[in-house]
Amino acid sequence: MTQVRTARRMTPEQRRRQLLEAAISLYGQRPYEQVSVDDIVAAADVSRPLFYRYFSGPSEIYVAALRFAADGLIAKFAAPAEGPLLAQLRSLIGEFIAFAEAHSAAFIALLRGGSVVATAETGAVVDDVRRHAVAEILTRTGVTEPSPLALLTLNCWTAVVEGTTLTWLQERDLPRDELEDWLVDQLVAMVTVTANRDPDVARTLRSL
Repeated sequence: MTQVRTARRMTPEQRRRQLLEAAISLYGQRPYEQVSVDDIVAAADVSRPLFYRYFSGPSEIYVAALRFAADGLIAKFAAPAEGPLLAQLRSLIGEFIAFAEAHSAAFIALLRGGSVVATAETGAVVDDVRRHAVAEILTRTGVTEPSPLALLTLNCWTAVVEGTTLTWLQERDLPRDELEDWLVDQLVAMVTVTANRDPDVARTLRSL
């Protein structure tokens, strides 16, 4: 006797999330241009008409999936702080690298500007992650009014993290835990140099 499978009832938000999670999984394996609507609906086990109830096409779900994944990363940044500050910073770096690794194809394409769907919208998502990372570091160090030089230092460090992670994803010639430790050391070194020029940063370092 043939068993007829019936689709599980979902709310519109649950169904949209199902599609996004399927898309995120696929974008983690292949670049955007190699993922079709048929691939997404097959992974989500839904029909094409249902897909088009929620998204107008591949580019819209790509941006939405990137935003969905980035929001998850930002939420992890804001997790309750525990342990010494450097351990907290290492945890933040670990979350970022895990995100980049899980979505490596999309991450590499976006940062290298090689994605055919790289737009102001996708760029805004990446910028939002950068801003939240800097804001989280300031929050955890208790700095409420960072100097221009302090902000420049943190923004430059986030660029180092992105560039280093991009290289690491492509070459994988360093254990991940060593990469995380090195990036923490880079931040300490950059902040120390800035402290020599910025009394506010120097006071923050002493207080920590």
